[in-house]
Amino acid sequence: MDSSTHIRHARHLTLPQIGSEGQQALESARVLVVGLGGLGSPVSLYLAAAGIGRAPAGRLVLADFDTVELSNLQRQIAHDTTRAGMLKTHSAQAACLAIDPELNIATIDHGLDDEDLQSLLPDTDLVLDCTDNFPTRFALNAACVAHRVPLVSGAAIRFDGQISVFDSRAPDAPCYRCLYSEGDETADNCVQAGILGPVVGVIGCLQALEAIKLLVGIGDSLAGRLLLFDGLAAQWNEIQLSRRPDCPVCGTQTGNT
Repeated sequence: MDSSTHIRHARHLTLPQIGSEGQQALESARVLVVGLGGLGSPVSLYLAAAGIGRAPAGRLVLADFDTVELSNLQRQIAHDTTRAGMLKTHSAQAACLAIDPELNIATIDHGLDDEDLQSLLPDTDLVLDCTDNFPTRFALNAACVAHRVPLVSGAAIRFDGQISVFDSRAPDAPCYRCLYSEGDETADNCVQAGILGPVVGVIGCLQALEAIKLLVGIGDSLAGRLLLFDGLAAQWNEIQLSRRPDCPVCGTQTGNT
């Protein structure tokens, strides 16, 4: 570990749960962030600040197809006015490299399809779902289950948010499809329903926290638990999740165990 790492990540190195070994695990991690909007912005910035992809073997992959618009800036803190019109992946990459120019950051500037996921997931340690639609969430979940890659999933609308971890490495772990058997294509989105900016910040920060814990192997993850955040009441609620036997992705009827 070079001297710049000792200085840059001194507060991590001081933590006995992380230390030098944990920091090296973070820097060597191969992480995929899908969606660089309200959730993906704090996720990407905090993972960059943590040193994800700083080692030659590590990388931080940012995937999105959209461009920065002025209406995004109320909540998507990885972007700024000067980068309006730029691809969100390139804008977020620039923001992350401004934090640490020694990071290995790759971008995928189109919507991910099954072929992309089948190519990416075997060489990925962790996926963060920061998207806003069920088809993409379902595709990410199926690929993560197939390749036994942990998935950190977040969502937010209006004043409310939720976060969970779906870790198919654990026996009997539920997957995202155990929670949502069908996607509601008529569900509200931020354009229709609105979103308070700090709410996505709260959920995105927790996604980054869960990702770091999983990569280092510390603490209790949110696997099997769904946290619900009510921003207006400043309250959290927790729901226990279990695998559905009839889940089309991980259920026993599909032949998974």
